[in-house]
Amino acid sequence: MDKYRNALCTFLLAGVALGFASCSSGPSEEELAQLDALKAEVSSLQKEVATKQTVKSDLQKQIADKEATLSTQLAELKEAQDLLK
Repeated sequence: MDKYRNALCTFLLAGVALGFASCSSGPSEEELAQLDALKAEVSSLQKEVATKQTVKSDLQKQIADKEATLSTQLAELKEAQDLLK
């Protein structure tokens, strides 16, 4: 009986050791390809964000310029209305 128990324990221990040895510790080629695709997508999105921020900055500058022009024109209009009174 001990002989069979020892043989069974040895067999189980060898099976567990083989199971751990067969586990891959690194990423597969498919996982690396997915990672590369995600990195490319992140890079593309970062470029798009930078472009949108530039456009936003340009639009804010245009708004500021038009508000300054409007303020000047309103001041001139008020002055003209005061002269007409």
